Formats: sequence, structure tokens, C-alpha cells
Amino acid sequence: MNRSLKIALMCGLAATVASCGTVKKVLPFVNKDDGPKAVATQGERISILEFEQQLTPSPALSGRDFFIPGPQSVAQWSQPGGNAENDVGHVIAAPEFKVAWRRNIGADSDRMRQVMSPPVAADGRIFVIDGEAQVSAVDAGTGEIVWRKNLATDERDGGGRFLRVIPTGGGKTGGGFGGGVAVSGNTVFVSSGYRTVTALNSATGEIIWQHQTDLPIHGAPTVASNRLYVVDVDNQLLALDIATGMPTWSYRGITEPARIMRASSPAVSGDTVIAPFSSGQVVALRATNGQPVWEEVLSRTSRTNALSELRDIAGRPVISRGSVYAVSQSGLMQSLDLRTGNPKWELPIGGVNAPLPVGDVVYVVSKTGELTVINRESGQIYWTRDLNEGRVREEGGWFFGFGKRTVRPTWSGPVLASNRLVLVNSDGQLVAFDPKTGAQTATINLGAPAYIAPAAYNGALYVLTDDARLISIR
Repeated sequence: MNRSLKIALMCGLAATVASCGTVKKVLPFVNKDDGPKAVATQGERISILEFEQQLTPSPALSGRDFFIPGPQSVAQWSQPGGNAENDVGHVIAAPEFKVAWRRNIGADSDRMRQVMSPPVAADGRIFVIDGEAQVSAVDAGTGEIVWRKNLATDERDGGGRFLRVIPTGGGKTGGGFGGGVAVSGNTVFVSSGYRTVTALNSATGEIIWQHQTDLPIHGAPTVASNRLYVVDVDNQLLALDIATGMPTWSYRGITEPARIMRASSPAVSGDTVIAPFSSGQVVALRATNGQPVWEEVLSRTSRTNALSELRDIAGRPVISRGSVYAVSQSGLMQSLDLRTGNPKWELPIGGVNAPLPVGDVVYVVSKTGELTVINRESGQIYWTRDLNEGRVREEGGWFFGFGKRTVRPTWSGPVLASNRLVLVNSDGQLVAFDPKTGAQTATINLGAPAYIAPAAYNGALYVLTDDARLISIR
């Protein structure tokens, strides 16, 4: 019966599309028109898609080496990007490249919640937030839980006075995903999709202060000097006093609700705050008063890619050596002068990860899984590598083989740790590559997809997977 049904379907399909020239050539039982036909001229066929997206290594850099400084120890990883500038360079971490321990830290990602924030570390502890705004302090050496604090609970004191925000969705959990953590001194700062920013005592987890925002915050905070910076889902940058939680100033970017399911964080250097927005804006502001200094929009619309209309800067901008490096999802990477905002160079790279400037080069991974090494001064390309080579697969096939889809792993990172370029992917792997050649050198099976770049601290890498497991790599 199955064979008869297949034959019937094929006959019906052939009869329906018999007028198509391609089918006439392929199917022998379809009547052919012997009249004159137009013939395409001879020549080289060029893919429009490749023409728009392909990156070409510079012939001038072919075979040339580049400088990478030696690894440095990391005494703290206090911000989601390592430090306030999101510029961590080459770190000493995971020299053996082996799993030391694994620890479940709470609610994993599902349809209603997302694990989105990188771990941060200081004073022998790793601070991490799960998919439902539960913050955990974990012993960096053993993986033991020191304390936990759930910031998505509606609690009141004995007199009935409000203590915590009521979660969206009628008090049920699962409605306020996102947020993140940063640490400064003896305080852990937590932003939340439940419309709160909270300061916790890093030793005990007790609440010091809590500020309620008008809209949810999906990105982690950045702390610099005496201020904390967060961006809400309406592209409003808020600057809060770290001692009291009171707002000191705010800046509103262009509203753009369409965004990637990742979250960026501002970068701060001295008196300059670099704020990324889902509109594609990169805005420099004065840290003291929020006055804008310059603005650049990273946008490169492609007629072959509808997603290029999403300009979201989901990867953290990086400040390094007087330059700002930023990547838009829409397909543009730029190096900008920190003081003036003038572009130094740009490349047609679309990504959702933070660039990694180190030594003479900048590493960046595109959303299609292409690792590119760029000369930081000229913007010329040393080499590119397709990280998904050998990893692309077909899945599905629910109806006679129809419905299949091509699956390409997504990558997060990189981090340069102990002479290894380390990334995680959605196939649940931690993968190391040679930073000079791009050759794969080691792989660790994490057991679950990972969408957050590793954090480095005290000689180890810490990876947070999508099932809310914190993994220490030594």
C-alpha cells in the first residue's frame, strides 16, 4: 500500500507541474516542445549569496605570523565580559582541559524561560543566575552551593509590606526570563526580567537594596566606579547609584522590539559608556551625566537574507587600545575610534558574539559559524575557518523524507585561555582551536547545548549550559 501511495503521489505531482521546463527535461513521459529555445551564454556563474557574505583573506597577510601576548592570571571575572571594558586578552585557564566538577544551579531553559547570563567570579566564588531569576553563589574550587536567593518570589514582611516585585503572569514563575549578574567589592548586582535590579551581599546573599524598573531587563549589568548600567527591553540605558540603587540618569535609544534571544551589556572605559541597542545603535555617553558623545548605526541590509533587518547588537562591544569593536546581527562589524566614533574599518560580518581583540589581531565568530582573524589596525583578514565543517547534518523527514532541515551548530565565544582559542556550541561541546592556525586541538562533551561563552577565574574555565549546569574545566 505504501508503494502504491508513493506512485500515486508522484504521478499527481508530475501531472501538476508538467508545464515546467525543468520537469520536461527530467521526466521522459512528458511531451516535449521541439521549438527553438533560448540558450544561456557561456561564462562563470557567481552565487549572489556568496558574493554578499564571503570574506576574503588579504594576500598581503598570506603566510604572515601575528603577535599574541602570553597568558595572564585572572584574579576576578567581575563583569559578564570579564571586566568593564569587556577586554580580557589572553588568560591562564584550564591548562589540562579536563572537567573538574559539574553542578546544577537551578531552572534550565524551556519555552518560557532562558538561561542567558555569563557567570562572574570573585573572592573564591562563582555567581550565576538561572532561568527563573534564582542567584547562586558557588564555591569555585569544589562546586558546592554557598547560598541561593530567589528574586522571582512575591514576598512580604510580617506587617504585609512589599519586599519583592510580583512576577509577571499573575505571580507565576517563568514570565521574567533573562537578566544577569556582576560583582563589585562585597556586593553582587543582579538585573532581572522581573523588572528589578537588586544588590546582594556577596557573602550571605541578603538583599541590600532593590530598584524596580518600568520594563524587563534581559541583559546583565555592568559596574564601573560608583555606577551600575543596564539596558531594558525598550532600549533605555539606566545608570544607577551602586550604594542606593537610585537612578542618576537615563538615555533612550531607538525603540526596536525585534531582537535576538541573547543579551548584551554596556562597556565602560573611564568617563565613557558604550551602549549597544537592538536598533543597531552604538552610542557613546558621558558616565557622569549621560550626555551623548557620538553615535553609529551598524546596519547592512541584504536582499538575500530577511534576518538582516534585525540589527540587534547581541554581542557585547569591546573597548581596547582606544578603539571600540562591535558586531551587528544584520551583517556589519566595525572598529570605531573611542573618542570620536569615526569608523577605522568595517567588514561584512554578522554575529551575536563579542569580538576578542588580543595582541595584533581581533578574533570574531559569525552567526554562521565562521571564525575570522583580523588585523586590528587595518581590518585585513589573516584567515577564516568554518567551524561547522563536518558538523552540518539533516534532521526531520516526517513525510516520505519531506520536511528535513539542515542543522548547523551555533557557536559562542571565543576566549583565549592558556594558548587555546576556546568556544562552546549548541551541540554541547567545548572545543579548543590553535589560535595561530585555527586547527581543532581538543573537545569536551558538556552533555547539553551551551550558548554562553566561558568565564575564566583562578586557573579554571567555567561554562554554563542550557540545562543550568555550571561546569568547571581545569
